[in-house]
Amino acid sequence: MTPTPSIAKRPPLALRILFAIPFIGRIFRDISESVDNVFYALMIFVTGLVLAVNMFGVVALTMVALFMVPVMFVLLLLITRG
Repeated sequence: MTPTPSIAKRPPLALRILFAIPFIGRIFRDISESVDNVFYALMIFVTGLVLAVNMFGVVALTMVALFMVPVMFVLLLLITRG
């Protein structure tokens, strides 16, 4: 008898699509492998924000605040669902 090869579990379709996005997919793939990588991603985001404020001024903070409005709205909806 020949041993049966082990079949690797494939991630769901949504994760494969997310991982296929060039820049963001790499970050999410690293975060899914190790939770410690989320702190590195957070530091990259904060550093990018500081550099944007240095280059563009208060407009960069305004754009981030406008982007965070729908994100916080979705978070509040998720919290209320339980």
